[in-house]
Amino acid sequence: MTIDEQIAFLKKGTVDMIREEDLKAKLERSAKTGKPLRVKFGADPTAPDIHIGHTVVIRKLKAFQDLGHTAIFLIGDFTGMIGDPSGKSVTRPPLTREEILVNAETYKKQIFKLLDPGKTEIRFNSEWFEPLGATGFIKLASHTTVMQILERDDFDKRMKDQRPIALHELLYPLVQGYDSVALEADIELGGTDQKFNLLMGRNLQREYDREPQVIITTPLLEGLDGVQKMSKSLNNYIGIDEDPNEMFGKVMSIGDDLMWKYFELLTDVPVGEIASMMTRCRAGEENPRNLKVELAKKIIADFHSPADAQTAEDEFNRRFVKKEIPDEIDETTVAPGGYKLVDLLADTGLAASKGEAKRLIEQGGVKINGEKASAPNAEVEISGEGVLFQVGKRKFLKVKGE
Repeated sequence: MTIDEQIAFLKKGTVDMIREEDLKAKLERSAKTGKPLRVKFGADPTAPDIHIGHTVVIRKLKAFQDLGHTAIFLIGDFTGMIGDPSGKSVTRPPLTREEILVNAETYKKQIFKLLDPGKTEIRFNSEWFEPLGATGFIKLASHTTVMQILERDDFDKRMKDQRPIALHELLYPLVQGYDSVALEADIELGGTDQKFNLLMGRNLQREYDREPQVIITTPLLEGLDGVQKMSKSLNNYIGIDEDPNEMFGKVMSIGDDLMWKYFELLTDVPVGEIASMMTRCRAGEENPRNLKVELAKKIIADFHSPADAQTAEDEFNRRFVKKEIPDEIDETTVAPGGYKLVDLLADTGLAASKGEAKRLIEQGGVKINGEKASAPNAEVEISGEGVLFQVGKRKFLKVKGE
């Protein structure tokens, strides 16, 4: 690609590029000298696994890697013990060192579903912060002001709401910014919620007489509900380690309008081709469902394999298009006898509680041996032959008496 083509390729699915002219100059210098750019993305290992919302920015790191540049995946084992205040209205509890190290190991395994492990530099920011010591940390803190830190929206809102801000939270942007100095980063990637932290990296590089990094931010991905940011706590996520069948069903459940954003941020389909698909759908020349199938298969192929993607489509068609039950169904056993339906659903885990079981039944979301159940307190007889329960579209369980 020409430099302009590379920039167009890298701009896909981004919000900020600060500054594009600096990126162009860096790419031109890299092409001339043969020295790859150092492209950094950092993540605090605050949870044991990654969902596809996290992979939006990791895909951008892969784009740079595909262009021949050095991808640096920075694991914030030091910053994770502080806790990133981005978007937080209250102080978050810091993790222990042990929790962070366990989560870091799973991160390393999961990112290599997208990145080339042989061309990825894995770093931990404790490498430079632990030797820095108290004297070094005080010197680092002298490179910014309290007013600069308090300009951050998160802190400004909390002050106006009279919510406390812990002193260590004020240090977080400074610490993340110093990572860029230590790594000699040419480019730093992050979500839009990280913009303040990324800009701090640019400022600190100037303070240390380094060329400031280019900042590229990517949007936060909405979850399956199409409203809230994808989050495990909101249960609107697709985990990258989830079963292919589960992933396929979740992608098929998203709204048609959200599908285009998923195509843009989670696949390599060019922007022009996505626009063409949208035009065909709106003109009635293309069924959105067929495109959603292709989207699901592309996502699954990234994290599993093309064969798994095809199998997931076949299974989805058997279960939901042809209205057949799956080939393999989990089984559990209970003592033979009669049970209230709500009790049975809650006790077997098909519903989170009796209240949820009652709601599911009343909404027509429960079937017994293929027949829709309507009475929450109906008695179900469980014998050795077993009874097949279906809750919603994807949950099946055979309960046998033993």
